[in-house]
Amino acid sequence: MAKVHDVPADVLINKLTDILKNEDIPPPSWISFVKTGAHATRPPYEEDWWYTRCASILRKTYLHGPLGVNELRRTYGGGKPVGYGAAHHKDAGGAIIRNAMYGLEKLGYIKKTEKGRVISKQGMQKLDKLATEILKELIVKNQQLKVYS
Repeated sequence: MAKVHDVPADVLINKLTDILKNEDIPPPSWISFVKTGAHATRPPYEEDWWYTRCASILRKTYLHGPLGVNELRRTYGGGKPVGYGAAHHKDAGGAIIRNAMYGLEKLGYIKKTEKGRVISKQGMQKLDKLATEILKELIVKNQQLKVYS
């Protein structure tokens, strides 16, 4: 059985985004016009960016858990230009991350501990199963490329 470490992050997050759209993790009402942090100049362009962020948080919790909101704020933050000097780091917005974590907790994919949030058994099974499917698809594509080459 493949693990999350074995598959490319972008492929896993895209597939997980599609899965989370069909599950009961509704975005907050203010999500359509909010920026992702002080470093951002505009809200995200993608319609489903909320589900992409939830999928990314779930993957990061799997790989680096236990995690807290402040650690993820630092991770999702970015540089903001200050005058003529170099850019300074600004943390991402905490409400987005907090609401995503609450939604993932409600689904049972992550759970709260004393040290932070960690992936639950159900969440680990879901991600490992998805990673196995992705790895099989990648192997089939690779074999098809060798045949046609």
